[in-house]
Amino acid sequence: METRQLGNSDLYITRIGFGAWAVGGSGWYGSMGPQNEDDSVPAIHAALDRGINWIDTAALYGLGHSEEVVARALQGRSPRPYVFTKCARVWDANRNVGASMKAESIRRECEGTLRRLKTDVIDLYQIHWPEPDEEIEEGWAELARLKKEGKVRYIGVSNFNVDQMKRAQAIAPITSLQPPYSLVTREIEREVLPYAQNQHIGIIVYSPMSAGLLTGRMTKQRVANFTSEDWRRNLPNFREPLLSRNLRFVERLREIGKGRGASPGEMAIAWSLNHPAVTGAIVGSRSPQQVEGMSAAFELRLSPAEIAEIEAALQEEWAA
Repeated sequence: METRQLGNSDLYITRIGFGAWAVGGSGWYGSMGPQNEDDSVPAIHAALDRGINWIDTAALYGLGHSEEVVARALQGRSPRPYVFTKCARVWDANRNVGASMKAESIRRECEGTLRRLKTDVIDLYQIHWPEPDEEIEEGWAELARLKKEGKVRYIGVSNFNVDQMKRAQAIAPITSLQPPYSLVTREIEREVLPYAQNQHIGIIVYSPMSAGLLTGRMTKQRVANFTSEDWRRNLPNFREPLLSRNLRFVERLREIGKGRGASPGEMAIAWSLNHPAVTGAIVGSRSPQQVEGMSAAFELRLSPAEIAEIEAALQEEWAA
């Protein structure tokens, strides 16, 4: 499988990585609903068997549970994939989630993550969200110290804007940025992607299928049946009038992909990877079946004509 160098690191990553958000399960703010625990480890194994060489997780996902699942999946696994995780989200005994980039908090999170992942070093450690904004410098300086101490190999940021990246760069280089990016979530195209590309910051995008919206399996009924804790219930793209528009566009995407034997989700992933600034895309899966359902995206490359057709269909639905 094709690989690309991630920013200023010596990590060469496959164009697609396994996203471990959903396998964190339920019972926390930001959950995507209940997860069948029997499917989690096999899903990760299926992705690795397909050649994927990196996993993206976070302490927040399942409040530590996702990292524990990743550790179980990698037990005895050779070669071991890169593991990317995140910090700056903390929780209390009542599972209430808060934000902190205080140095002592970041260090405590790192130690907890190392224990859960059962490893001595984290391949890429990222600030999950730039909150509180006034603590960015303190938090980033602590990540730089953790790197110098050898607890992490490389450090990156997630959900940062250009100004916030500049503030971090004044302290230490940024290896990568992790922003949301999909056909219906394109805010980063104007400033963030050009800046990162100019600065040689690697880009690993999340939600290239817009949290499942562009898979081709989402319906109004399925959205209506989201559990009360499913964070997607509050996203504008999953609510009217945008939901109907987005589902119409998915059908257009389905038609365009038929000639390639590709599903709407696979087309959406390939589209996100087409941007020259994008190094890789995180694709979350709950089961081996979902991994196989996205298998065509691993090697799919869209032609300029297909890109133009997708953009035209998108603009037509936007105008309508």
